[in-house]
Amino acid sequence: MPVRLRLRPARRGARPDSGRCRSEGGNVDSGPEPPRRALPSPLPSPPFPFSDWPYGGSPEIGVPDTDVPPLMQALYAGSHGAAWEQSRVKLSGWVAGSFNLSTSHNSNDPAVYDIFPNRIEFDQTVLYAERLPDTVQTDHFDWGFHLSGLYCMAPAIVSPPTWATSASNCSTSTVSMALIPCSNTWTSISPRSSKDSTTASAASSVPGIEAQLAPNNYIYTHSLLYVIDPFTDTGILGAVRLNDRWLVQLGLTASHDVAPWTSDARPSATACISYTFNQGNDNVCPCVNGLNDGRYSCNNLQMFGSTRYHKFNASWHMATEAWYMYHRGVHSISGPLAPDKGTCGAVCSAGEIRCFAPEWAMVNYLEKELSAKHFVSLRTDFLDDMKGQRTGFKTRYIDATLMGGARVGKHHPATSRNQIRSCS
Repeated sequence: MPVRLRLRPARRGARPDSGRCRSEGGNVDSGPEPPRRALPSPLPSPPFPFSDWPYGGSPEIGVPDTDVPPLMQALYAGSHGAAWEQSRVKLSGWVAGSFNLSTSHNSNDPAVYDIFPNRIEFDQTVLYAERLPDTVQTDHFDWGFHLSGLYCMAPAIVSPPTWATSASNCSTSTVSMALIPCSNTWTSISPRSSKDSTTASAASSVPGIEAQLAPNNYIYTHSLLYVIDPFTDTGILGAVRLNDRWLVQLGLTASHDVAPWTSDARPSATACISYTFNQGNDNVCPCVNGLNDGRYSCNNLQMFGSTRYHKFNASWHMATEAWYMYHRGVHSISGPLAPDKGTCGAVCSAGEIRCFAPEWAMVNYLEKELSAKHFVSLRTDFLDDMKGQRTGFKTRYIDATLMGGARVGKHHPATSRNQIRSCS
């Protein structure tokens, strides 16, 4: 039963912060939203973690920043309130913990965040400092930044090993607490046009339904798909919004989950195209992520994936994600070569000391809004680790999770998300 306490509230129709390293959007309802030059938000937030279909690596172009965290409300009311408001710098954060009962005894691996069975866990504490660029206006250049400090139980899951003070190997039962810098830096160029905008970002990540930080997900725990895919891409990612429907992203990074100055870093290309249609109720976003030679090293995965969002009616919607990934030349677990540090070897054919190691996965979220504070989520996911390189076992996994979520208290300072999960 995960419980999360926040230093910021949320309200219906609020804008979520963009990218995977972001907090949950929201503010105190103080009147109508300012103009936006994007299609209407398809979802209410709360109860859902976002109101616009998400994409990573950039603030949402054409969407106003209406978030006023409680700490900022207090600062705005102080003697330097006008200076804080004029700067548009905001501070916020949250604390998250959980408790689980499990039929497992030693580990819930590959489930996260509830890695350790039958115990109470302090999962993560996050502090944010950010200034989002104004991407609604079209008459001047604007800029922004986003800095995060994260203290969490599973550092290797949410940040590259070289960024964290502690890291895990293939077995997630070894993870420990660590303090991690999780940062995004954004620059925005808004030309004199109502149709297009361009943003560039560093330390970015591309689209995906789930994020590493607790408030940004439908369900507190993660899907199998998210647990084993690469996450943090450090580099430059440009996002160009062509019109209300089309958005293109192109980037150059240092590969996945490694810092640019490490020996595992190598130039890697990222390309995505997002298409929103049906009055904003549908979206599809295919991506090529981290494309290079694909040679075996720490998370140097070649990833081809797509997200798909669909709103059925006022209270029902779904989100689907699928990807195919591979490594080339992975060391065989039965050969003379040891696996690279922080990785698993592959179950290769007899006599092979290296082999091609692919895997594919799919997850679907079916969401039902019950009220402004309550919703139900059903997650089903499938993973085929075809050579065992991601989990250590050459096998297929099926997972199903049913969760009920509730916002608690005035301005929703706490969230309770209770779930039942089965993995085979």
